[in-house]
Amino acid sequence: MNDRDIDRMLEAAGRPSEPLDARLMERIPNDILRDLAPVRPLPAPWVLAACLVALAALAAVAFAAKVGFYGLHKLAAGEAALIYTALAILIWLAAMANAAAMVPAARRLVRPLPLVAAAVVALAGIFALAFDDYSTANFVRRGFPCLRAGLLDALPAALLAWLVVRRGLVLHTVTAGAAAGALAGLAGVLMLELHCPILEAPHAMVWHVAVIPLSALAGAAVGWLRR
Repeated sequence: MNDRDIDRMLEAAGRPSEPLDARLMERIPNDILRDLAPVRPLPAPWVLAACLVALAALAAVAFAAKVGFYGLHKLAAGEAALIYTALAILIWLAAMANAAAMVPAARRLVRPLPLVAAAVVALAGIFALAFDDYSTANFVRRGFPCLRAGLLDALPAALLAWLVVRRGLVLHTVTAGAAAGALAGLAGVLMLELHCPILEAPHAMVWHVAVIPLSALAGAAVGWLRR
């Protein structure tokens, strides 16, 4: 069926006194059904989310293993439990947001923008409580390498997330990109908490947390370009 056939159908529909071409009417269902094929249903949202969580954790742990688990060894037990529990919850929420972006009209547990805002506020508050060192010596010189490392880790995490998300029917690419970016940014923060030995509250509150909104913004920009 081509554009001319469609034009003929519309013209005929506008003139009910003229009978439609019988051969054209026979072709309509055949042309529509010819290319239809059964599709494999997507797994349940929690299964998709679990896959995304595993990929984000893999990206974070693999990067930290390469550069060293200095932060993990320096954190006290209470600090580690508080930080890693919060990150686990936030990564799960981000994974669920990505799973929802794969299915049109799916129920959304959380949207990317509120998730990013909540993650920034929650993690900044946790770092402020967990670390009692508020010194800012060499703040930029020591902070920028952490920001760069977190963003470098977020890149493969975002690519891995997109390999899963693209298997669904993504209608809102900006939202999906922001969700993937938020998940990748949280993976970057997880990597930093495994690697970075600087247990200063301002350092973690600014340079570590900044990875999340920057990654989400980059993901939204990529989604906008793919509209």
